[in-house]
Amino acid sequence: MAHKGQQVILLSGLSGAGKSVALRVLEDLGYFCIDNLPSPILPQTAALLDEDGYPKVAIAVDSRSAHNLAGFPDYLAAMLELKIDVRLLFLEASDEVLIKRFSETRRSHPLAGERLTITEAIALEREILEYFLVNAYRIDTSSLTANQLRASVRDFVGLDKSRLTLIFESFGFKHGIPLDADFVFDARCLPNPHYDPALRPLTGKDEPVIEFLKRQESVGRYLTHLIGFLEHWIPEFDRDHRNYVTVAIGCTGGQHRSVFLAEQLARHFGNQRQVLVRHREPHVKT
Repeated sequence: MAHKGQQVILLSGLSGAGKSVALRVLEDLGYFCIDNLPSPILPQTAALLDEDGYPKVAIAVDSRSAHNLAGFPDYLAAMLELKIDVRLLFLEASDEVLIKRFSETRRSHPLAGERLTITEAIALEREILEYFLVNAYRIDTSSLTANQLRASVRDFVGLDKSRLTLIFESFGFKHGIPLDADFVFDARCLPNPHYDPALRPLTGKDEPVIEFLKRQESVGRYLTHLIGFLEHWIPEFDRDHRNYVTVAIGCTGGQHRSVFLAEQLARHFGNQRQVLVRHREPHVKT
């Protein structure tokens, strides 16, 4: 029987979304890594590795074992019965980004073939992997650099799984809505620092932009309403035994207003909750 101290990260996601990068990060962090293990032998594998002295294990589970994934909830339940600290990490990206990545690398999608186009293969893979998504920590890699993905995986590893984690994510609507968001709020109605030449090159983390936005009465009201909404509904996620809730705030470019609001929300809820901040657009440093 596995010991209570064993931690197993189950990594899954869409082909081309960055699982290889994530698995290498976990290996660097001291995890014993296995790629593409069939789901039915997850409990036995974890228990055997624990007996052999591997307290930290990362296992990639993907669509190459599609015929086994329908039973994934049962295999996961069996691992939990062994008192294993199981954490689910799921990587995804938009269809457009995935198609571009396959085109650039000249690799074929593992589910594509004579009967399926790459678009159809991606749609099928999303359907196959839906069993994995319940309570998984999701990362949308569509706009992430490799370094940003590595940082996001390290953030995930450092979380306390026993507590609900709030993730506040800024983004730009002109680059698309994040796939991993549970809530999406639109801040484009607020005064835009972009139109001030002195503020344009800055971000919502810079003091001049912060001072500008704090002076705007509408920004204060918007933030107050956001906090009130989240304070009312977050306890419902606690009661639903959710581990992660992602709140995405968008403005036009994801540089000023959304960044400011994400930082302010993280500051407010950080006193009472486990909080992470993500700034999706590459020009904003987390």
